Amino acid sequence: MLPAVLLMGPTASGKSALAVALAQRLGGEILSVDSAQVYRGMDVGTAKPSIAERGGVPHHLIDIVDPTEAYSAARFVRDALAAIASVRGRGRVPIVAGGHCVGAVGVSGVKSTEDAQIARAGIAALALAG
Repeated sequence: MLPAVLLMGPTASGKSALAVALAQRLGGEILSVDSAQVYRGMDVGTAKPSIAERGGVPHHLIDIVDPTEAYSAARFVRDALAAIASVRGRGRVPIVAGGHCVGAVGVSGVKSTEDAQIARAGIAALALAG
């Protein structure tokens, strides 16, 4: 199984540039785990990398939902696990980068016991994804 690289830190600390450099060197694709970058049209104040800043490296979990759409941490974990599996399926290295713990993303939107358990697992679920 290909490893996943986890790269966390505060907003605007250089994670995106480092993630692109790692992806280019390791043959990877980037999965954003920033709670604001999932939303379309929320580019200002989110440090969402521009197309040019993405350096030709595929990015996942950016601009995937409208700001008016309900999106829970549990749904995010499911989407992230599917993206990791897809990246690995292409023989590429998943590079998980962002400024927020997955468990903090939209926890107020958790709607079931199963979703709550997934949300609490947060980043641990991503780290253990196989």
